[in-house]
Formats: sequence, C-alpha cells, structure tokens
Amino acid sequence: MAGPAKKFLTLEHTSSAPRSSWSAERSAMATESLRRSGRLRLQVHGESMLPVLWPGDVVEIASCSPEDVRPGEIVLALRDSRFFLHRFVALWQPGSFLLCGDSMPGSDPPFPLEALLGRLVCNADANGVFGTRWFAVKCSRALGLLLCHCSLARRLALKLHRRWKASAGEFRNLELAADIRSAELESLGQ
Repeated sequence: MAGPAKKFLTLEHTSSAPRSSWSAERSAMATESLRRSGRLRLQVHGESMLPVLWPGDVVEIASCSPEDVRPGEIVLALRDSRFFLHRFVALWQPGSFLLCGDSMPGSDPPFPLEALLGRLVCNADANGVFGTRWFAVKCSRALGLLLCHCSLARRLALKLHRRWKASAGEFRNLELAADIRSAELESLGQ
C-alpha cells in the first residue's frame, strides 16, 4: 500500500516548466548565497521532517563540509534544483552520502558529496538548536514513521499545529496591542 504523497523542502512549489526553471534559478541563487555568506534562512514547505520541522518553519543553515557532519544531524542537500532538509545517515561508498526524512519510509537515494550544502543550526520558530542525541533522533524518527504511515495521524498533527501557530500569533498580537496601549497611556501621562 502506497503512503501519502510527500512534499519536500523547496523554495517554491513547482508544477510547470516555466516555474520549474524559475525555481532552479532561485535554488541556484540560494546555494550561491549560502556558499558566499556561510548562512542561509529558508522556509520549510514540506512534511518529510515531521515532527521536528513543520511547514512554514523558518530554518537557518550554516555551510559545512561532509567531514564535519555527524549521523543524526539535519543537513541541507541539493539535487535537481530541489532542496532536501533531512537527517544525515552516513557516508556511503566513495563520494556519496545517505539522508532520510524523519517521516519518510526509507532513505533517499545516495547524494554525491558536492550536494551537501550545510547543516541546520536553528529553527527560528522553535528558537532552538537541533542536537543529535541518540534518544531524540530515535523518538523523532519513531513519531515521524507513525505520521508517515498513518494519514489520519498526519492530518490531525498538521491541523493541531496550524491551530497552535494561529493561537500563538493571536497571543503575540494581543501582547503587541497591550504594549502599544501601555505606551499610549504613558505618553498621555507625560
């Protein structure tokens, strides 16, 4: 039985030839920016790294070499003008490496070493740095596989996440409004 279609991390969804070449140009520009500055921020558009990364999360990538990456770290790789933000599994045969998304049924086909662009250093939405502790990686992978094979669990998780993000945004707006009212009251008192 085939699982649900998975979305991968991309700068923009591509469905037509003109959009595809436009996306290839954007991918090339982002790659060049990462290589020149050493850092890059991207927005996640896929579900392949649930529950660690959610659609809409903003992540920061730092450039690195394959020798610097440890198994379990989340890395950014480029293949056919598409970004893959998956866990580094291992170096594979001379000149390649393996990646796997937490909510994917298996590893990706091997990537050439030059496809590795960098590692995840921060998820701006979670305000955290992602470690590679064995227990955390195994738990994320186990929950990811549940979300991979159970479409009801995936839909429920995504719906709850959207609600949580919406309510967090409303809370931030209420805090901002309270700060503005407080500033207005202070200015009236002076």
